[in-house]
Amino acid sequence: MANRSYLYSADSTPNEAEIPKRIRCISEHNWDIPLAHKLMAGRGTTVVPSMIWNPPIGIAADYADGAALLRGLLRAVGKGLEDDAEFARCVATTTAHLDKQQAKYFVLETGEIVSMTGEDPAASVRRLASEDIPDAVAQAEAAIAGQNDDWLASVRADWQRHFGSFYSEALYFSFPN
Repeated sequence: MANRSYLYSADSTPNEAEIPKRIRCISEHNWDIPLAHKLMAGRGTTVVPSMIWNPPIGIAADYADGAALLRGLLRAVGKGLEDDAEFARCVATTTAHLDKQQAKYFVLETGEIVSMTGEDPAASVRRLASEDIPDAVAQAEAAIAGQNDDWLASVRADWQRHFGSFYSEALYFSFPN
């Protein structure tokens, strides 16, 4: 079994007392927290209690702004992959699923990934939220603005790793409605 990062949407964020009432499945990604998950969790980023594990290792963020940032980067990446039918299918699948599962917040569950490092999971998530995600957002914003061509070329060259996640209404950890 692969360790995965999981991305959900909800109309509220998890707190110490409860998890959101309706949680929609967005995506899971094996062995990493991909660039797409970081970007979707990149606006209004805050560490929250996990909906799956005990430590405070969840990350919540604004859905609309995170989805818009990802869509902007997908457009920028796609400009250099205009004849790539596989990338076009990935973008179509991703954007259709984001439209269908829309809510107020993204909730990124990182427990399986941060537990692989041997570091304190809560500290790893705080660093992810305060350094790694903001860095990914800054790189993407610069690329969208046409000011980060080398980074954009590296993302384009390995787009499957960054954007080829499993999008579904049912993930390994799903929640009843």
